[in-house]
Amino acid sequence: MAKKAGGRLISSAGLVNYYESEDKRAVHINPYSVIVVAIALSIIVIVLNFLF
Repeated sequence: MAKKAGGRLISSAGLVNYYESEDKRAVHINPYSVIVVAIALSIIVIVLNFLF
């Protein structure tokens, strides 16, 4: 049997493929920013819960 060209990993019977690509048009968010925003929102929710 011949090997397939491309070197892609096959997962879930070929239904799901993951690609590493850097799209210049995509929105890039620093992971630390996401953590900081999540913590800030959590604090806001807790404070509002105590106030109301």
